[in-house]
Amino acid sequence: MDKIIPFLERLTAVLERIEPLLPPLPKSCDFSKYSAFRWVRSHLGPYGYLEGIDNPTQIDFAAIRCSERQIGIIKANTLQFLEGYPANNVLLTGSKGTGKSSLVKACLTEYQDRGLKLIEIDSDDLPALPSLFKQIENQPYKFIIFCDDLSFEDNDPSYKSLKAILDGSLISPSHNVLIYATSNRRHLLPEYMHDNAKGDEIHTVEAIEEKISLSERFGLWLSFYPFSQKEYLEIVQSWLTRYAPDFDYDEEVKRKALQFSLQRGSRSGRVAEQFVRNHIGEKKIRINA
Repeated sequence: MDKIIPFLERLTAVLERIEPLLPPLPKSCDFSKYSAFRWVRSHLGPYGYLEGIDNPTQIDFAAIRCSERQIGIIKANTLQFLEGYPANNVLLTGSKGTGKSSLVKACLTEYQDRGLKLIEIDSDDLPALPSLFKQIENQPYKFIIFCDDLSFEDNDPSYKSLKAILDGSLISPSHNVLIYATSNRRHLLPEYMHDNAKGDEIHTVEAIEEKISLSERFGLWLSFYPFSQKEYLEIVQSWLTRYAPDFDYDEEVKRKALQFSLQRGSRSGRVAEQFVRNHIGEKKIRINA
C-alpha cells in the first residue's frame, strides 16, 4: 500500500501535465438560438467549436446595387439548396469593395426564416472542415460555410484540404452544407510569368492546371468588376438614402463623392459607403455646432 500511494501521486501529476495537450471536448451549440456562427480554433491542431454570433450583420439584397445578375444567380442557387434540390458551392471573385461579402451576408438576411444558417471560418482553419461537418451533419437546418477573402500562398497546404472537401475526398459535406467563398484572386493561388516558361518542371501544363484546379471545383463562379463613375454615384445615392433619407443628393454631393474616390484611388461600393458616413457626420457636426 505504501508503494501504491506514491505511484498514484506520480500518475496524477503526469495526467495533469498531459491534460492540456488533449483535444478539447466540442462545446455544445444552440442552433435554434442563433442564425450565424463563427468557427473558433483551439490552440491545439485542427480542433475547435462553433460559437453563436449574437448580432450578425444584416444586409438586404436591395442595398446591393449594380450587381443584379450576381444577385439573381446566388438567390437561385440558395433557393435550390433550401428546397432540397441540387445546388453548387459558389466562388465570388473580383475587385475589392464590390459587394462579394455583402452578397453572402444578404443570403442570411433573406433566408434565415427558412432555416438557413451561416458559419464563418478563416482560411487558416480549413483543415478543420471535417470536424465542423461532423458537428452539423445531423442538424435540421441548412448551412452555408462562409470563407471570406480566400487565397493561398505557395506551398500552403490548406488549399489541398479544401480541394479534397469540394471534390475528391471520401469525407464529403452532407446534404445540408454548401461552401460560399470570396476572393480577390480568380484562381486563389498566386500565378507568375515564369509559370508559362520552360523551367525545371517537365510537365508545365500539369503544373499550371494544379494551380487552377481548386477554383474549378466550385460549381458557380460569380465575377465582380470595378464600377464606372455612373455606377459609383448610384451606389452613393443608395447609401445616402439608407443612412439619411432626409439629406439631399445634389451636385455638391456628387462632386464631393468623386473627390473622395480620387483620394482613395477607388470607386468601389465600400468607398461609396465610407464617403456617405463621412459626409453625414461632417454635415451633422456643422448643423449642431
